[in-house]
Amino acid sequence: MEFLRSFLSLLSAKMEEPKSYGWFHLMFVAIMIGLTVFLCLKFKNSSDKALRIIAFICWGVMVTLEIYKQFEYSYSLGETSITWDYQWYAFPYQLCSTPLYVLPFIFLMKDSKVRDAFLAYMSTFSMFGGLATFIYPEQVFISTIGINIQTMVHHGLQIVLGIFFIVWARKKINRWYFIKAVPVFAVLVTIAILANNAFMSLGIDETFNMFYISPHFDCTLPILSMIYPKVNYLIFVALYILGFTLIAFIIFLIARGIIGLTRRKKKKSAC
Repeated sequence: MEFLRSFLSLLSAKMEEPKSYGWFHLMFVAIMIGLTVFLCLKFKNSSDKALRIIAFICWGVMVTLEIYKQFEYSYSLGETSITWDYQWYAFPYQLCSTPLYVLPFIFLMKDSKVRDAFLAYMSTFSMFGGLATFIYPEQVFISTIGINIQTMVHHGLQIVLGIFFIVWARKKINRWYFIKAVPVFAVLVTIAILANNAFMSLGIDETFNMFYISPHFDCTLPILSMIYPKVNYLIFVALYILGFTLIAFIIFLIARGIIGLTRRKKKKSAC
């Protein structure tokens, strides 16, 4: 028992809660930028096999850290006791958790229009989730070292992979590319809605608010938290979907614009 307590104490090691744009936050911003530059320069013209290997490695890192996170949220240490009680609010099915389920389609499938849809999703909707957390990490930092590392690595990889996938698939990026991502997002949102309602039927008295769109719990996302109590639930979900789709589309337009600018510069250099 003493060994178990020591092990769990190690997993729950504490630190001073990081501040937004403090040293801890900026350290991971620098790591993210460095990794993005490395992948985009080293593997921008890589083979399909290399793309799948990179996706698999990143997925493996994400899954490993997510398992740690879920375990960490399953117990609490008292002075002389260990209480096991899973916190359902931490269940891994939020927008930022979707790479755990989407990346296997990328590294298990060969080049196809279906896989393009998952690549497009990772480069728009998923990347937005990572960017939102890195730009405004106020709600994700806590005093547990491991959870803070997991948060930064997971969301950082969302950004890294989103940019890398755009660069790797740059020759496919056209005005229709973004449309392929929308059905993926729609399916994931539908699953969240079904899961939220199914959970309530289990009679478990805990918060379960996947994608923060449950009709049974308040939305806590910035801006949306102000809209949630003022409109009908169906209108809220519609606004949620439209809002996230619009932001993801803006990200796509920026990426497409940069790619187009790069192509024009290359043509001028060739002349």
